[in-house]
Amino acid sequence: MNKNIKDGLNLLSKVTPTRAWNAIQILSSYFYSKVSRRPVHWGMPIAISFEPTTSCNLRCPECPSGLRSFSRPTGMMEEKLYKRTIDELADRLLYLIFYFQGEPYLHPKFFDLVTYANKKGLYTATSTNAHYLNDDRARKTVESGLDRLIISIDGTTQDVYEQYRVGGNLEKVLEGTRNIIKWKKELNSSTPHVIFQFLVVKPNEHQIDEVKQLALEMGVDEVGLKTAQIYDYEEGSDLIPTIDKYSRYKKEKEGKYAIKNKFIDHCWKMWHSCVITWDGAVVPCCFDKDAEYKLGDMKQETFTQLWKGEKYRAFRASLIKSRSEIEMCKNCTEGTQVWA
Repeated sequence: MNKNIKDGLNLLSKVTPTRAWNAIQILSSYFYSKVSRRPVHWGMPIAISFEPTTSCNLRCPECPSGLRSFSRPTGMMEEKLYKRTIDELADRLLYLIFYFQGEPYLHPKFFDLVTYANKKGLYTATSTNAHYLNDDRARKTVESGLDRLIISIDGTTQDVYEQYRVGGNLEKVLEGTRNIIKWKKELNSSTPHVIFQFLVVKPNEHQIDEVKQLALEMGVDEVGLKTAQIYDYEEGSDLIPTIDKYSRYKKEKEGKYAIKNKFIDHCWKMWHSCVITWDGAVVPCCFDKDAEYKLGDMKQETFTQLWKGEKYRAFRASLIKSRSEIEMCKNCTEGTQVWA
């Protein structure tokens, strides 16, 4: 059976009648809000991103963790806060992502967090730079029940890889991948579904075919080619690909760069998902990397209270009114299509 189909069936196996009804409520309220221009919400989120930590071992140039440019503090998510949130949401939640900023495997109880969600029947995923996937952690990853493991590999040779993954070692990434594949076989496990994520930038765009071949040779399940978000793109950047298909930006007649997408006054992400930072702040989406648009605090209220609260309602209303006036949305190319 095709590996992507198996992964899809695994996700579907997590769908319960309650979760299915919740998804219907979210979809219907989203489309009603688009048509009526009034923000209504009849469900709870389908997906949530938890941030285990903001700490990271690398220095990637377009990443706040790598640049150490946060105004918010660095820390580790408390297990108690995490479990309380999962307990509240598990019945209707379907998809749990252990990633926002930072390297998830730096959290000392990462495997406990994954196992807890797995026992609640949630589909779990994480994204890693794979530098900490030694033999023992690879075995524990498979045993934890993690459903999807995204491994960032932005080059097939060290000289290209380190141009974006500053401070990284490609051989450690490949070693970690081999360890995961080995333990999947040893434990006769179909999970995690392993993805090589290749962030296409100008220095590595010539290696797209090579990363596909490498994945095939190693037994990786899938290759994901991702476009890069550039913070200061107007004057151009050495990271913007020359292959138009993989660039979020286009060069205008006057020489400056602009985002290809036109701004649309709605965002599917505001109805079906959110991000919870390591210290319990709830923010709208993964584009709010410095938690500037804080919509609630899990240390002071329940998730249901803030999800249905005035701050969230007002933020959804501002999206419907004029999404382009929200600063973090100005460099966003996601969320405007339900099936994107």
